[in-house]
Amino acid sequence: MHELPPLTAASKPQLYAELLDQVTGLLRGETNLVANAANFAALVYHTLPDINWCGFYFRDGDGLIVGPFQGKPACVRIAHGRGVCGAAAVSRQTQVVPDVNAFPDHIFCDGASRSEIVVPLIRKDGSLLGVWDVDSPVLARFDDDDRAGMQALCAVFMASLVQTRAA
Repeated sequence: MHELPPLTAASKPQLYAELLDQVTGLLRGETNLVANAANFAALVYHTLPDINWCGFYFRDGDGLIVGPFQGKPACVRIAHGRGVCGAAAVSRQTQVVPDVNAFPDHIFCDGASRSEIVVPLIRKDGSLLGVWDVDSPVLARFDDDDRAGMQALCAVFMASLVQTRAA
């Protein structure tokens, strides 16, 4: 078991800076996609306040398939371009959704989720590995500090994968 000190940050940017240090240490030396994704999801889920689901969807053919996550059981497959995850995958842009009920074509895997952030995971060669998805039961839970923090965390995750098999 990997013991991590509790975070003591007073602001979101400080929280993400501390979490970034923890993720870097947790993933150091391991290159396995599944192992790193599982530990990454567990760390974020048990660290960030006001989230009810976080995890990975990996590219599978023309869509996405669920990978390691924390929270209630998830939608297994997401069709190309569907929902917030599909929008992030197609646009290759982080999606911050303050109210999922107002997002066209939102996929409701957990009716308790009210807001969402999804970061696309792009390999060095420009291809899509998948997306990192985080849900909250709180409206407007995610903001630009979360966007910057999640993107930084995902950059560390992607850097940990020296070689990834096709997802």
